[in-house]
Amino acid sequence: MPKAKGKSRRHKYSYNLNRKRLYRSARRRAAPRIACSHIRHAWDPSKSVAQNLAEMGLSEDPNKALPIPKKLGVEAESSGQQSGKKIVRKPYVVNEMEYEASLPEKKSNTLSRDLIDYVQYMIQNHGENYKEMARDEKNYYQDTPKQIKRKINVYKNFYPEEYKEFIASLKPEKMDVQ
Repeated sequence: MPKAKGKSRRHKYSYNLNRKRLYRSARRRAAPRIACSHIRHAWDPSKSVAQNLAEMGLSEDPNKALPIPKKLGVEAESSGQQSGKKIVRKPYVVNEMEYEASLPEKKSNTLSRDLIDYVQYMIQNHGENYKEMARDEKNYYQDTPKQIKRKINVYKNFYPEEYKEFIASLKPEKMDVQ
């Protein structure tokens, strides 16, 4: 494949180009990227970051919002005097964020169907003999006995009800064989 034309020659430095102007235009102040949808909807682009956050009842600088007292005596004096209270014009932002934070977190513990089938196969054929499981022909990844035991424990922790049902379904099969 031939080379692109003009790539092999050396580029000359252009003394007439004003690089300061190019740099300044690229650095222009852009609106901040806001991840929280509540803040994004309440944001006023005509105001500064500090003004927007103050209206929402949020702090721009956490060190100023909750200062660390140097001495215990100083804290008692300053807590009695609260000067310059800020007016919160958009309290719904903080309320919505608090509500969202109070919701319980969803458990996203899932295992692949292949791993579940592998663990069930091993338990079904070998019980709790991990050395025998390691020598099984279905142990494609050549897991050691400890690795197999760890995978079984992960399965037990992620799906306790399913594991109990699986073990309960195995017991009648073993009684029929004997």
